[in-house]
Amino acid sequence: MFPDKEYLLKLVKTRMPYGKYQGRLLIDLPEGYLVWFAQNGFPEGALGDMLRSVYEIKQNGLEYLLKPLR
Repeated sequence: MFPDKEYLLKLVKTRMPYGKYQGRLLIDLPEGYLVWFAQNGFPEGALGDMLRSVYEIKQNGLEYLLKPLR
């Protein structure tokens, strides 16, 4: 199943609500930060789902697919 365009737009426009990278776009979070979440657990809910998606996108080198949506 492929994510819909609205979900992808949300990924590129949502900012991290807390922590060291508060205010940074999720898609711009450092890969190491996302790896930490992958190893220690993503937050519950929509934020966790989006962080998990960004992690998968970065792990697979697919960031270029989101550039046109920025």
